[in-house]
Amino acid sequence: MMHRYKRVVCKDGFSVSIQASETNYSDPRETHAERYTAVELGFPSHREELILEWAEDADRPTETVYGYVPVTTVNLVIAKHGGIIAGETPPGVVPLYCEGYEK
Repeated sequence: MMHRYKRVVCKDGFSVSIQASETNYSDPRETHAERYTAVELGFPSHREELILEWAEDADRPTETVYGYVPVTTVNLVIAKHGGIIAGETPPGVVPLYCEGYEK
């Protein structure tokens, strides 16, 4: 059964869906992998320059998905926005949680 990860919300209010499975644009493209090296991001709350090159529709940066985004880039985005205060990340994405984190 596929697991849907809860939308990540960062300390500064930025939020994004981070998914990885056999039906998402992730590497590996399988459900319940031990570790992912790239994941699918979806519908960020704000335009984020660090991920724009992976946008399916760069003209609508908050209304699109971003396929095969390297987890190193996702880790940078999370750090840039102050860490995670709510949500979940697939294995491979550093769970940089801040004080007050709610799973």
